[in-house]
Amino acid sequence: MAPQPIPTRGTELLHGARDTVPLLLGAAPFGLIFGTLAAGGVLGAGGALAMSALVFAGSAQFVALPLLAGGAGVVVVVLTTLVVNLRHLLYAATLQPGMVRLPQRWRVLLAFWLTDETFAVVHHRYAHDAGAADALRHWYVAGSGLAMYVNWLCWTAVGVIVGRSSPALTHLGLEFAVVGTFVGIVLPLLRDRPTIAASASAAAVALAARGLPYKLSLLLAALVGVTAGLVLEELATRRAARGSAS
Repeated sequence: MAPQPIPTRGTELLHGARDTVPLLLGAAPFGLIFGTLAAGGVLGAGGALAMSALVFAGSAQFVALPLLAGGAGVVVVVLTTLVVNLRHLLYAATLQPGMVRLPQRWRVLLAFWLTDETFAVVHHRYAHDAGAADALRHWYVAGSGLAMYVNWLCWTAVGVIVGRSSPALTHLGLEFAVVGTFVGIVLPLLRDRPTIAASASAAAVALAARGLPYKLSLLLAALVGVTAGLVLEELATRRAARGSAS
């Protein structure tokens, strides 16, 4: 049997980007539509590109657009987008054991680049590959995050350019690809009661409260989902502790 190549920083960076390629295609319509909508709205072309470069949070950016267009206050916009992105705290907590010893500059960079797609790729790799180069994990995460970041910026730019010349672009149904991408990411993670309960309760609340103004249904759904997941996780931990003590 031929010896396995020794992992290096460069190979791990490339492997992270390579493993993320299928998800880049799913994120493309998302960036395209955001660029189109944002450039034609209150942000303009420059604002659309700046938001993608500095915020880099697709769902939060989409939620912010109607809020800004509707004249919502800064506090409402910030709180709503913050709650929408609370799931990233769970992602970070899951990945934290492998990143805790990194310098702060690395942790800040990887936190900024952390997306649903990158978390799914990294979690899958380190949950199923016992021989993965754990000491170089941050380079793998960086490869995935950088690929998603460049992809998002490029498709935002394409949306800004093409969308301004073809306003009908937003009516092609491309946003369905975004739903498909998130379904593909979420379903494999629904393996226990807390995550299933969090997803189901958030979905139910989002549907029931969809008539609320300023997209507050998303904020409410996120709060209920996170609360349900945390409560069931705590109950499961207590049951496990009682079982081990008996």
